[in-house]
Amino acid sequence: MHLHDDKIKFLEETAEKIRESIIVELEAAGSGHTAGPLGMADIFTLLYFHVLKHDPKNPNWEERDRLVLSNGHICPVLYAAMAHAGYFPVDELKTLRKFGTRLQGHPHRGALPGIESTSGPLGSGLSQAVGMAIGFKMDNKSNQVYCLMSDAEQEAGNIWEGAMLAGKLKLDNLTGIIDRNNIQIDGMTEDIMPLEPLRAKYEAFNWHVIDANGHDFQDLHNAVETARAIYEKPVLIIAHTIPGKGIPEIEFDYRWHGVSPGSGPIDVFKKKENQARDMLNRLRTLGGKIQSEHQ
Repeated sequence: MHLHDDKIKFLEETAEKIRESIIVELEAAGSGHTAGPLGMADIFTLLYFHVLKHDPKNPNWEERDRLVLSNGHICPVLYAAMAHAGYFPVDELKTLRKFGTRLQGHPHRGALPGIESTSGPLGSGLSQAVGMAIGFKMDNKSNQVYCLMSDAEQEAGNIWEGAMLAGKLKLDNLTGIIDRNNIQIDGMTEDIMPLEPLRAKYEAFNWHVIDANGHDFQDLHNAVETARAIYEKPVLIIAHTIPGKGIPEIEFDYRWHGVSPGSGPIDVFKKKENQARDMLNRLRTLGGKIQSEHQ
């Protein structure tokens, strides 16, 4: 099914709002991850505003789909998407990582309605998602389970235990989405611990694998539609993304993987106290392609 132009425009505008919110909440927190959340904004926008069967006013609705965020450190994008979808006030994003907040540094089930799992140790989310998918099969329910993972997370052994079981049980109600941005905290994935051939590895575990452009809403939509049509196999979407998307100066720069605006490298954004402001300006001017009204 083709996304009509008006819906794509809406999704693009929403993704930009989510990116701006990511910078705002990270600046308020004074810590957190920047590159990954910015790179995944389009995917979370598509999920929360087009794909997922969910109800922000009734987050415990039994018929809802489940979203498991395995690489919990990119939770600023999850929280921003949920806030803009109506789960809680957007202003609450400024409480990220504060003492007593509902917006923990990793998602915590029970702290915030709409959070389906608790994450922390990388690699555990896929096994949690597999368990949910098995439960829905046992109950003959049609709920879909989506598991978001990082590419570097594929270095964790627990991932492959979950992948092996999902393939054995032919869990066609499970879709994994890997953020293939090629970076991790110490450098490029292919330098730290090469992942390729990533597609062939999952196919060997009896998964159907789809490559998609993580910033093209039509391509992502087509991948999700294909996933729904696959029978007796779990599906993996390898979403090729740009870490730091929207701010050209930090795109593909692994040094921004685990730092927030205000504490990042100073070779480009030289004054740390102005990093968030400068990043927001870049987002609002499409990376400097249009003149800022703030200039």
